[in-house]
Formats: sequence, C-alpha cells, structure tokens
Amino acid sequence: MPSLYLDIPSGLSGDMLLGALLDLGVPFPHLEAELRKLNLSGYHLHIHRASRSGIQGVKFDVHLEHEHEHEHEHEHEHEHEHEHEHGHGHPHHHGHEPAVDHAHSHDRAHAHPHGQGHAHPLDSSNPAPPHVHGRRFAGIRDLITASPLGDWVKQRSLGAFHRLAVAEGKIHGEPPDQVQFHEVGAVDSIIDFVGAAIALDYLGRPEVFSGPVVDGTGWVRCAHGRMPIPVPATLEIFAARGVAVTQCEEPHELVTPTGAALLAEFVTAFGPLAGFVPSRVGYGLGTRTLQSRPNLVRAVLGTATTAAPATPAGSEAETDTVMVLETNLDDLSPEILGHVAERAFALGALDVFHTPVQMKKHRPGTLLTLLAPPALAERLTELLLTETTAFGVRRTEATRRKLAREVITVPTPFGPVSVKLGRLGSRRIQASPEFESCRERAEQAGVPIQAVYDAARQATPPDRP
Repeated sequence: MPSLYLDIPSGLSGDMLLGALLDLGVPFPHLEAELRKLNLSGYHLHIHRASRSGIQGVKFDVHLEHEHEHEHEHEHEHEHEHEHEHGHGHPHHHGHEPAVDHAHSHDRAHAHPHGQGHAHPLDSSNPAPPHVHGRRFAGIRDLITASPLGDWVKQRSLGAFHRLAVAEGKIHGEPPDQVQFHEVGAVDSIIDFVGAAIALDYLGRPEVFSGPVVDGTGWVRCAHGRMPIPVPATLEIFAARGVAVTQCEEPHELVTPTGAALLAEFVTAFGPLAGFVPSRVGYGLGTRTLQSRPNLVRAVLGTATTAAPATPAGSEAETDTVMVLETNLDDLSPEILGHVAERAFALGALDVFHTPVQMKKHRPGTLLTLLAPPALAERLTELLLTETTAFGVRRTEATRRKLAREVITVPTPFGPVSVKLGRLGSRRIQASPEFESCRERAEQAGVPIQAVYDAARQATPPDRP
C-alpha cells in the first residue's frame, strides 16, 4: 500500500489539499468526471500553475454560477485566503461577512484565477440552480449516497463531512443531520470532501500521515460575532479526534474547519517524517502571501518503511505486522454484523470474521474479529464502537509469515479470469482463481461459477522450474 505524507506548516484547506493531489498526478479530467456523478450543478472548477516563495504548484478553485457570483468572486479575490469556508464555521450564516481584524481568510483558494495561468473550467451541462439559503447535512448525505460514485469514495467523504456536521451541531446545539450550511459553503464542502476522496482513491488509497498541525492567531468575524483563531468548529473536530494543535505568529486562520475534518478523517498519525521513502512530491497553493512561511501544502507520495520482525533463518516467506481487533457481542442483530463486515472491508480491513462464543452468565454471543493494517487500526476501532453495541475493542499487534502474492490473468472459454498465485521464494505454493472475477464471467456466460473456476485452474500455467 502506498503512503502519503502531508507537510502542513501553513495549515490546510480543502482546495489546497486538492491542488497538491492534482500536482501529484491525479488527472484533472478524472476529478471533473467523477464529481459530475454527484448531479451537483451551478459551479466551475479552475486550476492553474503558479508559484509561492519560488516553488511551483497547483492552484485549485471553485466558482459558483448563482446570481451573486460576481460579487462573491470580488469579495474573495480581495479578502480571502482559504476556501469559502462554510459559513465561517457557523452553518446558519446566510450572507457574506467581509473579513476584519486580521483579514479573515477562511479560504485562501478562491481568488479568481483568470489571467494567472492556464485555467480549465468545468462546463456543467445543467443550468445553475436557483439561489437557496442552505443545505442541511441530511440532504447532502442523501445526495452523495444516491450518486454512482464508488463505495469507498462515498464512505470516506461522508465520514469527513459528518465530522464537520457533528462539530457544528455541538457548537449550535443541533443534531448533525439538521445542521444547515450556507449554499456557498455547502457546494464548496461537497467538492472538497468528495474531491479529496476521489483523488486519494485514484492514488491507490494511500495510508495518510501528516506533519504537526499549525494554525495562526488573531480573530475572525462571522455571523455570530468575533471569534478567536482556531475557530470553534476546527477545535471541536480536533478535540473529537485528539489532534494536537500549535499556533504560530501568522495573524490569519491557517486551518479551516474543512481542512480539519479532512485531517481527522484521513490521517492515521501526526508527526515528522520517519523512515519514509519519497517517490513523488506535489504542491497545493494558497492565495495570500504569508509573513513567515510559504503559503502551500506539500504532499509526498512514497513508502513508509518500518522495522520488520526478523525472518527465521532459512525461511523464504514474507513477514508483516497486523492489528487484531476483537469485541464480544451478545445483543447485535446478525444483519448488522454483515453491514459492519462490508464497511470494514470498504475501509481497508484485511479480513473480517465472527465466531460463536459463550459469554458470562452463559449467554450465547459472537466474537467479532478484524485484521487490519496498523495504520487503519484507529479508524476501524472507531467503526466497531459506533456501528455495533460494543463498549470496548481489544487490540493486539501480531506478526505474520505469508506467501508472496502475485495476480495473473488467464484466458478461459468464458473470458479472462484473475488468478492469485502464492510463492515461497521461487516455488509456487498456491494458485487460486479470484472469486469476483469468476462470478463476473459466470454471470456474463450464464454458466455455473464452478465451471469458470475449473476452467481458470486448467488455464493456469504450470510453475516455472
């Protein structure tokens, strides 16, 4: 699995993260095409290359096509550094407040890019929607869930959005589903959260690590008055995840609530680079010129190396480390167990299984077990605690010896089928047709799946001497 390290000494906003991921190699047309699946109209996406402190990177912008577009763009060009940031952390804000005090920059991305390099507009075929006051999180969730986007993209983007809705709901005393986002902020948030998941999915769903979180100082003005930096929603999101924050001397908001939610959802660990082998580097740019640091996010794609346990002498097997997550359940519906297993696999679990057990007071129960990469242990633990009746999850680190794996494609009378090979050094030990590949061919040909399995086994070439 690839790894991604986010270097964020100038904070983070959704548009800066997307700029960095595009600079890493995510094709802009792919991002456009996937976002169109949302059936969300009335906006344009723009990217262009620019530099900050002599470093070239990608500037990503979202512009709306509603009736206040020109006024909105003018305000953001002169006043904002971050994204349109969702009612400035306050979801009931239905108007645009000019920045004061420290030139409140809830969005460093949305200065208009025309004339600043090559821009690529998203030409939506749908007319701009009528101007509305806002969108509730429940409606946004329905919009994303009903789309034909992939399950991983939907789950992770909704996970990030839910963190923002929970924070706003706590601040304003409302259930998360009823939190209402200003229309400008709602569209921006949807693009940021879903776009980030689309980009990470394209990059191979890397394990995401981040440098220490740094925010600025001072005050911002919003519909509810002057608020200190970090703004309340950002602090609530970090408090819920347990993320440490350090302030610097910059008199501006550097981490937006959207940026905070993206970090809380996707990052598995925070700290300096350690044992990381870089392969590609991308830069996402902000708009404002900062006093003490370049206004950019650096995204490093590569491999996180860890000290592997010693392999026994004479062994040719591979080794790795996994986390074993377990919980005992005696009051959970079997249907929910199946749902949890599906979600766990979608989030990256290596295996999920349940075993009948006898619990205290002689009650029959179920032992639910997940095997997970260490970097996903926290996320999958959270899944078990929120989606089951568990009051606790046991976590054990385990080492594995395993066969080296390789997937080949073999021709069969029913079409090509994927076959997984297992090798111990130079010897092939296992050859197993992949179930999903066999099922697809069986359904297309109208034959029993066992016939496809048998044909794939026969077509698998013998092991090389």
